[in-house]
Amino acid sequence: MKIGVLALQGAFREHVQMLRSLNVDAVEVRLPEQLRDLDGLIIPGGESTTIGKIATQYGLLEPIREMVAQGKPVWGTCAGMIVLAKDVGMRQPLIGVMDVKVKRNAFGRQVDSFETDLDIPEIMNGDKSPFHAIFIRAPLLESVGDNVQVLAKLEDGTIVAARQANLLATSFHPELTHDARFHKYFLEMVR
Repeated sequence: MKIGVLALQGAFREHVQMLRSLNVDAVEVRLPEQLRDLDGLIIPGGESTTIGKIATQYGLLEPIREMVAQGKPVWGTCAGMIVLAKDVGMRQPLIGVMDVKVKRNAFGRQVDSFETDLDIPEIMNGDKSPFHAIFIRAPLLESVGDNVQVLAKLEDGTIVAARQANLLATSFHPELTHDARFHKYFLEMVR
């Protein structure tokens, strides 16, 4: 199994490290030809406008859309979730394949970043402990289409993780924890 991590900007190294700790062949992706033999792709957190602009310059948006159309799993974390969304309420370069509406920087500025424990039955796999989620200038899912499964919500009902067929999106940063359950869940999608 070979998983790519879009390495244009943001927290890509942490995803690569987490995948390698799970004995997965993880590669940094910067060019379209590096997508060819991948089984899945992670689009990391960072700054979504910057990721979109660089991905446009390097000709990556359409090949990633083709990966999605072929059924290969793609996971967006934080800014990656924004890049996957069909609707972000403003013009910016997007892959635009997930039937969700995202509100950018929904929780405020960098100083408003926070951590919380979430119960996420889909990833538990016998482990009953909550998932410790780290939110950094995080987006939220304002709405999801009928074909989108909500995986996690905050106590106030705010949607922070969802899945649509071969697409996965999280508002938070699982790669910044020592908990590999979300990465294992993504790898199961790939298998």
